[in-house]
Amino acid sequence: MNETVQPKGRSLYLELGGEEAVRRLVEIFYDIVEQDEAAAELHLLHRRGHGVAHSREEQFNYLSGFFGGPSYYVQKHGHSRLKEIHAHVAIGPELRDLWLTCMRQAVAKAGLSEHLQALVMRHFTFAAEMTRNRD
Repeated sequence: MNETVQPKGRSLYLELGGEEAVRRLVEIFYDIVEQDEAAAELHLLHRRGHGVAHSREEQFNYLSGFFGGPSYYVQKHGHSRLKEIHAHVAIGPELRDLWLTCMRQAVAKAGLSEHLQALVMRHFTFAAEMTRNRD
């Protein structure tokens, strides 16, 4: 792996457990999206796009860099601007909150310490608001 994608110092990516932990979080999240009736709207949105399998991989790529690890998403797409990534999806407060609810469940199931759960959810809450493009 070249130097531009190597994490520098102690990052949240490493605190979480690196690639394995980020991939596990993504898998848990999308399992919730696919299986929880309360998340049906999110599931439908992902199925209308490139599909859930594609979303699982892209979210892993994004979150790796988001948490301070390898910047796979940026290498592939040239940027990681959430508003642009989600511009094709109408995201209002309800959809933002549904995503956060599913992610909160995933974070709780991922076996992270309470401290890491709180830290990760602070990051996700900020990111979710950044994707909102409707009132």
